[in-house]
Amino acid sequence: MPAKSHLFLSNETMLRTLCHEVRECLAQNILPFWLNNMLDTKRGGWYGRMTGMGLTEEEAPRGAILYARLLWTFSAACHVLGDSACLEAARMTKDYVLAHFMDREHGGVYWSVTADGQPLDTKKQFYAQGFMLYGFSEYARLAGDEEALQIAVQLFDIIERHAWDNGYGGYIEACTRDWQPIADMRLSDKDENYPKSQNTHLHIIEPYTNLLRLLHETNPESEDARKVSAAVKRLLSLFTDHILNPQTHHLDLFFDMDWTRRSTTESYGHDIECSWLLHEAAHVLGDNAILNKVEPVVREMAQASEKGLQPDGSMIYEGEPDGTHFDRDRHWWVQAEAVVGFFNLYQHFGDEMALHKALRLWEYIKNRLIDHEHGEWHWSIREDGSVNLDDDHAGFWKCPYHNGRMCMELIERIDTML
Repeated sequence: MPAKSHLFLSNETMLRTLCHEVRECLAQNILPFWLNNMLDTKRGGWYGRMTGMGLTEEEAPRGAILYARLLWTFSAACHVLGDSACLEAARMTKDYVLAHFMDREHGGVYWSVTADGQPLDTKKQFYAQGFMLYGFSEYARLAGDEEALQIAVQLFDIIERHAWDNGYGGYIEACTRDWQPIADMRLSDKDENYPKSQNTHLHIIEPYTNLLRLLHETNPESEDARKVSAAVKRLLSLFTDHILNPQTHHLDLFFDMDWTRRSTTESYGHDIECSWLLHEAAHVLGDNAILNKVEPVVREMAQASEKGLQPDGSMIYEGEPDGTHFDRDRHWWVQAEAVVGFFNLYQHFGDEMALHKALRLWEYIKNRLIDHEHGEWHWSIREDGSVNLDDDHAGFWKCPYHNGRMCMELIERIDTML
């Protein structure tokens, strides 16, 4: 972490204002929306969906990704804000996951359950196993909960045992409930059906980093710490040697088992998100040689992502390198991750222009994306400037993880800088 210097002093007022605004957004907009609108007081847990028009669908299926991210968000928010309501929400989410998502016969977590908490889609998507690891490791950090730590370690072992490819390295996408090969490995209908993806690897290194941080804090000499450290090192190499395109510095999205590249799409949101998550992983790992290898890559990915920046300061989702088939929506998660990614460049490399980009993104978020009337953020703003009310306001993929984490990252980073 850089020492306080004239660089940061010159922006002190600006940073204090930014910290105040994101804290207010987290505490008064994002978290209250979930606590006031999405808790199922009859059956327990959280409702599975609210439409973009604000209709709560009480019978909607409940997804593992939503619940894992809620567990992480409210655990992390309690740590940052010290709010007892966040602690209770995190504890409730942990208990619900244990009661309804855990596969007691084969291990791991189901992809989804019904509104009554019964298994629905029982496939084992490793993206979901990773996010549950993320949530349980953060709850263990918050509460010192030994059961949560044990579950996080068990999920790590499951991913390593069932997803790791001993032939070419890397992690496959999915298995059946009992860990057998599955024909359709796609994470969503939007994705292509290949055995390896950038997205799953990104959201495996993310929870592994969090688990390693926890183990460094609690038992740094343990065998578990050694195993997780080795896995994070492998993952960093996978990103620098296979997933990052050496010609474009964008992340390629899909791969065959032997790492043959199967997509040309450039995902600007994933590029900038990955830049700071890899930097975080290298810092938590604590290996200077690896950090020195990763830091130039961090800056290259962030620079490549700037292709998605727009004149209004926002960032579009993705496009093809020949300029066709752009998704020009300003998705909520892309804006949030871009704020953190560019702020990371300012914080660690003193890049004043990156701070300017982060602040412009935040202004766009404040003025366009935040739903100041109902709470939370809209899914996206269309290219024509209209609000996207077709996609969820809360649901399987729409949750307070990206935007909540943006707020918490800035709060904690600015606190260390001032």
